[in-house]
Amino acid sequence: MIHIMAMTKENVLKAPASIEELEGTSWKWYWIDFDQPSQEEILKLRHPLGFHPLAIEDCIHKLQRPKLNDYEDHVFFVFQSLNPDRLQKEELNLFLGEHFAVTFHHLPSKEISEVRDKLKKTDKPGKWGPAIILYEVLDKIVDQYFPYLYKIEDRLNEIEDNSKNESMEDLLTSLYSTRHDLLVLRNTIMPMTDLVYRMLNSHTIPGIQEKRAYFHDIHDHLLKLSGMVESNREFTTDIRDSYLSLNSHQTNRVMKILTIFTTIFMPLTFIAGVYGMNFKYMPELEWKYGYFATLIVMFLIGAGMTYWFFKKGWLK
Repeated sequence: MIHIMAMTKENVLKAPASIEELEGTSWKWYWIDFDQPSQEEILKLRHPLGFHPLAIEDCIHKLQRPKLNDYEDHVFFVFQSLNPDRLQKEELNLFLGEHFAVTFHHLPSKEISEVRDKLKKTDKPGKWGPAIILYEVLDKIVDQYFPYLYKIEDRLNEIEDNSKNESMEDLLTSLYSTRHDLLVLRNTIMPMTDLVYRMLNSHTIPGIQEKRAYFHDIHDHLLKLSGMVESNREFTTDIRDSYLSLNSHQTNRVMKILTIFTTIFMPLTFIAGVYGMNFKYMPELEWKYGYFATLIVMFLIGAGMTYWFFKKGWLK
């Protein structure tokens, strides 16, 4: 589906029915949105719009790295947004010229819909233009990163507190899943930060320098997001190391207790083994009180060793 919005030279916003109606000089600027286009609609990128073949090829091939390419009469951008229902990267392409903006996306875009609605409802359409559309789209994309990061931070706090008393295996599984989500965010935010930095330092992109303060604000948001992602990744490392250290400590404690009990029973096992041998001439076997004496000796040895280990602090 193709959505078209165009501004007349009298600053009147209209919605032409087809791309062909945009021909002529009666328009101040226009915005065309290719929303989940068909193959027939994709062909319109080449004719009548006449975009560069390499840019069109990048539109067709999904999940390109965020970038910008400068061609003769337009600049081509590749942005990465995040799916509103799941943490998955989605590509959004934008062609920018002095008098036009063309967006292209294979999947529904919440950001594009919000910008389109905002443009329709504005009471000052004359202040809009291709550079403003670029800014609004990019700003909406970056704003969508924050809720995902806040959710991850809440999840990390729950893992650290362990208010649900989950097992260590479940906590580590959730922690590694969270680290994977942070990696997805990092691989999205870092290239977008580099892209906006290039935009700020470019003198060939129409309208960027005039709206430099706006795009600089987006760059600041991306830098903030990058810092938050890195700090949360370090936080997950700290939590992981703490859990592994705790697990190692608990394992060592269990092994120490088992070793202590094994040590206590070693002399008792020796005594039981000696008197369990089937030799005929063993004087203690014929003694009336030999059984009780042996039990008393074994008890005293076990109690004495237990008391000694307790005094050493090994049973605490």
